[in-house]
Amino acid sequence: MSSPSQFPIRRMRRLRRTPALRRLVQETHLAPSQLVWPLFVMHGEGLRRPVEAMPGVSQLSLDELVKDAERAAALGLGGIILFGIPATKDATGSEAYDDQGIVQQAIRAVKRAVPQLLVIGDVCLCEYTDHGHCGVIRDGDVDNDSSVYLLGKIAAIQARAGADLVAPSDMMDGRVAGIRRALDVGGCSHVPIMSYAAKLASALYGPFREAAGSTPSFGDRHSYQMAVANGDEAMREIQLDLDEGADIVMVKPAGPCLDLIRRAKERFGAPLGAYQVSGEYAMIKAAAERGMIDETRAMWESVTAIRRAGADIILTYFAPSLAEQL
Repeated sequence: MSSPSQFPIRRMRRLRRTPALRRLVQETHLAPSQLVWPLFVMHGEGLRRPVEAMPGVSQLSLDELVKDAERAAALGLGGIILFGIPATKDATGSEAYDDQGIVQQAIRAVKRAVPQLLVIGDVCLCEYTDHGHCGVIRDGDVDNDSSVYLLGKIAAIQARAGADLVAPSDMMDGRVAGIRRALDVGGCSHVPIMSYAAKLASALYGPFREAAGSTPSFGDRHSYQMAVANGDEAMREIQLDLDEGADIVMVKPAGPCLDLIRRAKERFGAPLGAYQVSGEYAMIKAAAERGMIDETRAMWESVTAIRRAGADIILTYFAPSLAEQL
């Protein structure tokens, strides 16, 4: 047996010995106010339609959405972000910027019921277009500038409906500047922008596309979403969005991009969001259903890692479960 003089004085296990000691020295903390709950809203009444690929997630009619919004407020969540499922789709996604569009109706309904709850409007066209792309199609491709014009219209109408924050998720060039201009001209200069600044063309969005009905009818999104391999490009995208007036920037997907979250926080210091996307959620759920992992522990570990990497705000479908345990 080694004598005390031969053994290191510093024993790291001392502070791991009991739950109380581990809590005392815990470096990374989560609070409900850091969590945003993504919700899917559709037309109708009394509807809560489960999304097969995402156990525990449903498409909600307005009345059911309000119930979940009330739950979010009671749990002290940082807010909700709304994704709309339109009654009809067309080439330009016109319901997205219609005053009676489903998200605008949802914003007003939630604000009537729980005015203190922060409501974020996702600003994109993919759920609303008949082709499933995030902008206007011209000559077989997404036309950047005409798409930016429509994104500005969406943001302005969401803001006038009462959205506290607008979140463009399209990855068009110049969209933050275009949206900022549309908000300011439309009398909504007080409304901040949370841009999906570094959104990768990830394989992990599949379950979301089932939930939102936004799978492209042709091609893919690689011409506007970022290549997974490009970290330096992600930093340039974030810099551009901040220069154009983004108030909060976001990295998506969160789990595979912990390095980008850390780089962005250290380099820019701006308020930083990260989206734990549908595929990340679905993988944990599927593995837990098969008895391969402990769902609760995997949920906590995955979200804690995102927070530890530097995210100030985490969008996650686990938000209510996490808040209940907190």
